[in-house]
Order: sequence, then structure tokens, then C-alpha cells
Amino acid sequence: MREVILTSENLGLRGKEITNQVLAKIKAAGIKAKFMHVCGTHQDTIVRYGLDGMLKAVGVEIIQGPGCPVCVTTPKEILEAICLADKGMTITTFGDMVNVPARGRSLAECKAKGRKVQVVYGIDDAVRYAEAHPTEDVVFLGIGFETTIPATAAAVVRGLPGNFSILSFHKIVPPALKSIIEMGEVNIQGLIEPGHVSTIIGLEPYRHISKIPIPQVVAGFEPVDVLMAVYMLIKQLKEGRAEVENEYRRAVRDNGNPKARDLMEQVFEPVDVAWRGFPVIPKSGLELRSQFDRNNARVRYRGTLSEFERTLGDVKEPKGCRCGEVLRGLIESKDCPMFARQCSPQNPFGPCMVSHEGSCNIMYRYQARKK
Repeated sequence: MREVILTSENLGLRGKEITNQVLAKIKAAGIKAKFMHVCGTHQDTIVRYGLDGMLKAVGVEIIQGPGCPVCVTTPKEILEAICLADKGMTITTFGDMVNVPARGRSLAECKAKGRKVQVVYGIDDAVRYAEAHPTEDVVFLGIGFETTIPATAAAVVRGLPGNFSILSFHKIVPPALKSIIEMGEVNIQGLIEPGHVSTIIGLEPYRHISKIPIPQVVAGFEPVDVLMAVYMLIKQLKEGRAEVENEYRRAVRDNGNPKARDLMEQVFEPVDVAWRGFPVIPKSGLELRSQFDRNNARVRYRGTLSEFERTLGDVKEPKGCRCGEVLRGLIESKDCPMFARQCSPQNPFGPCMVSHEGSCNIMYRYQARKK
């Protein structure tokens, strides 16, 4: 059988033919393996097109890790935003964040009670809102991985209105991957790395995530991209290699986007933060550097947030919610007894059911509600 060469042209024109070829090559390798990906868009592709079933039939299981920025935002962080809303600040954020519950509250509930919560498409929208409402103290929730962080950094460098600050929930992917491997809770033989993030950071950071060698492939988001990534991982296992390979060559360069990384480094510094379902992961969060304290909500509203911290106590996951285990790849969404029963997009108990990048939301949309 001829080696499959993936190009942007044959993705659409020869998708079915290539799919069958790749599946046949995976099956012929005779290797059973479990791989993890860390991208909500990959999960959407896998579930929407039934790739999980196709791959299980040829001996490969794929699980989702912490690939959803909204999902890994902790209840404590959400309560920080709610605290500021309660104190009269205007919270600007993406739509997915509004409905995420924390201790029975959410930003949607705040808005229903008259607090100022504005849904925006990005930081530029939030800045325009602040400029149009100069008497309001506007706080933007900085949510997202390396894909969205450069946009936040660029806005800071351009200069922000005097009534505008950022509450950074930004997190970076490689330290979380390192944590998953070192925790050893789930036995995986390879990683499918996110194409979006990789357009920014390139390949090099993945080469240093662990002392334990593990095959890795950066993948695009078409069904054939995912299948090709699986085939490339299987090939590495068969040949006894553990390298970082790039399936998504049409978009990802080895060195990523240096200008975007420079912006990130200029504006942000790494800090130790907790991820939902994880312990504190060293240097996995980003906070504004001290020269931008005037735009840092945690500095600007230090007194309010310090009082919040003193009275917070122990913040636990919503009772019965198993999002943390889903994010660590320990269970699938369908293994949670609340999934598609008490917990649905209309009545979410956790962020994995709220966000469109969450595993539970994706499985509900494409599988559970069809039953």
C-alpha cells in the first residue's frame, strides 16, 4: 500500500479514500494503544464523525485531557469574578464562562440580579465597551491557552483605558501535559498535541515536557488530520521512537510564531496555579508583569480580593460533578452518573457541560440527545 501523503487539497477531495487507507494501516500495525489529546476542537471532530468508534475497532482508544480553557478554570477563579461583580465592577467575558457554576452561583445569576456582566467576543470588544462607558470599572476575564493569550498581550501593549483591568485566568499547555505524565494516573502511550496552540509555541516546548519519552504528534482538525496523527503515533511505537512530529505542517512551523511569543513574554510572567481537577501545576498560569499593575485586577482590587480570600474557605467541586476526572482522562463523560440525566447544557453542574469545548457538552450534542 502506498504511503499516505496528507495535503490540504486531498482532505476534502479524497477524504473517504484516505480514511479507509489510514485505518487499514493502523490495523495492520497490530498495536493496541491509548492516546490522549488536549483540545476541545479535536474532541468535537472525534465525536462528531465517529472516529472514536472507528479507532477502537482497530485497537486504538483516544481520551480527552485538559483541553478546554473554560473547563480548567477553577471554582475559586469563578468566585473571584463573581466577587468583583458583586462589588459593582462590570465583568466582560466569553459566553461560555457566564453559565459555569461555582458554589451554586454563576455570572449569569449575577446578571439576573442586576450585576453588570457583558458577553464579548474578545478583549478588543471589552476595550470598546470600557471606552464607551468611562464611568464603569470594567474587568476582562483573561481566559484561554496560548491561542488567545497573544491577543490579550497585544491589547496591553497598545494601551488600555484607565477604567479597564484584566483578571488573568490564562494558562499554558505544556506544564499540564508534564503534570499528567508525571502523576501517572492514566496509562497513555502517546499525545496528540493541539494545532491551535502549536501555531504559537511551535514544537520545541513539547520536547521538554517529561523525562519519560513519549511519542507526540501535532495535529490539525479535519477527521483525516486526527487519523493521520494516530497513524504517526502508531508508527513511532512500532519503530520504537518517541519524537515530536508535525502532521499539521500546513499551519504549524517548528518555531511557531516568535512575534506572538515575544508579546506574551513581554506582558506576562509564569506563575504556579491550580487547574480544575488538578493540584497546583508549577509555572502553568500567567499573570501580568509588575509594570502593568495598573491593568491587573488582582492588584487594582487587592483589598476586595484579599477580604474575599479570607472568607472563602475550602472551595469544592459541585456535589456529584466529575469534571475533574474527565479532564485528567480518568473517565469518559458517559461514566458520570449525572451525565445527560441531572446534568445537561440547560442545567449544567460543571464546566465540561457548559463549554462548547467541554467533553460532556460535545458528547451530549452528538450522542446522548440522539438516544
